[in-house]
Amino acid sequence: MRVNGVDHVNIVTDDLAATARFYAEVLGLEPRHGPPPSRPDQVCWIYDARGRPILHVVARSARLSSPSAAGFDPAAAEHKTGVIDHVSLSCDGLTEMIERLERLGLPFRLSPIPRLNLTQVFIHDPNGLLLELNFVEPPAA
Repeated sequence: MRVNGVDHVNIVTDDLAATARFYAEVLGLEPRHGPPPSRPDQVCWIYDARGRPILHVVARSARLSSPSAAGFDPAAAEHKTGVIDHVSLSCDGLTEMIERLERLGLPFRLSPIPRLNLTQVFIHDPNGLLLELNFVEPPAA
């Protein structure tokens, strides 16, 4: 057995529409309804540029009203989550992202790491989830 990569991140929210809108407007990702039997008012999958559903957004009310796919009771104390500090996304278009964030008036922090030709942009989604957007830039000539 081997792990090939991260498949998706599941985000629980009190405002499904605002969360889907954030990921569409700010990051340019594509929200779609989750697959049956999920309902559009309960689940939204967010797709990347390659057509992969990298974020699953679930309404808190839906998550608490039914067991998860693994059969756990998500409301049970022993199954609480919350240990993830942030989610990191590999991105392109640093200048465009900075301009978009400034235009939308969203607070962000830049963290350049010259030795890696990397610039990180840190922002929070509407749920308080910290996002690390990584932009690898070609080395200066």
